[in-house]
Amino acid sequence: MNPRLAKAWKIQKKARDVVAAQALFAILRVLRRLPPQTGLRVADRMARLIGPFTPRHRLALENLRLAYPEKDAAWIEATARANWGQMGRIAAEYVFLDAIFDYDPERPPGEGLVEVEGMERFVALRDDPRPIIFFTGHLGCFELLPICAATFGLDVTALFRPPNNRVIAREVLAARRTRGGHLVPSKAGAAWALAGKLQAGGNVGMLVDQKFAKGEPTTFFGRPCRTNPLLPKLARQFDCDVYPARAVRLPGGRYRLILEPKLDLPRGANGEIDIRASCQALNDVVERWVRDTPEQWMWFHRRWQFS
Repeated sequence: MNPRLAKAWKIQKKARDVVAAQALFAILRVLRRLPPQTGLRVADRMARLIGPFTPRHRLALENLRLAYPEKDAAWIEATARANWGQMGRIAAEYVFLDAIFDYDPERPPGEGLVEVEGMERFVALRDDPRPIIFFTGHLGCFELLPICAATFGLDVTALFRPPNNRVIAREVLAARRTRGGHLVPSKAGAAWALAGKLQAGGNVGMLVDQKFAKGEPTTFFGRPCRTNPLLPKLARQFDCDVYPARAVRLPGGRYRLILEPKLDLPRGANGEIDIRASCQALNDVVERWVRDTPEQWMWFHRRWQFS
């Protein structure tokens, strides 16, 4: 590309990012003035109204048709629109994360906004001196998971992919500095940072359901995709136990956080963790979760782009 054209493209992209970021920040400032549940409902409704008019809606419909070829057009459209409501809530939850998390293990089940399934596992892992790897997907309010872990005395360093908009990415990183632990953006050096945490006996958390162009060939919903091999590589290097965790939105603005039993990663004939088979095992867990609550997964990225 001509250097002048390249420079002009970068300038206009930066300008677009700033405009988009300021619009989002203005909305979040308004929502911050509302009670948390009211703000979340408003964000849900706004996203359902605006989302279907964006190019991302077409991508969501395409992905849903790929994942659920047996479903009719009405179900696909309804699920995509419900998913926009979830995305609106995710954006607003950055404002209210610490206010939302009201879990109290002494409280009777069904009371408060947050309930935890697998509390006994959190307690047991707190007293385990070995490093642990937790993984989840872009389902429900996944941001509550490290906060929950911290409540049980588990400090978790989480790997996350920043938004493409750099202005929004800086704000998101600042908003995520809650009592939930530390963050490592997924860029050059991230693997070394996580390895250092595990080497020191710390715990790490990872989202495993995004496209990774140089990843291992796997399938998701029966279709080919590539999956980041970092988690099984770290588990093999540091002999870590691996635990699946997910967040599920419940009616009435409530949440269920679930820590599942340890996932035994597949091993080869030599006894070492099989990287490719383990990547597939991670996909299988996430697919099970998505099938449970399809409207709560993030359908707006090209998970099946295979190159």
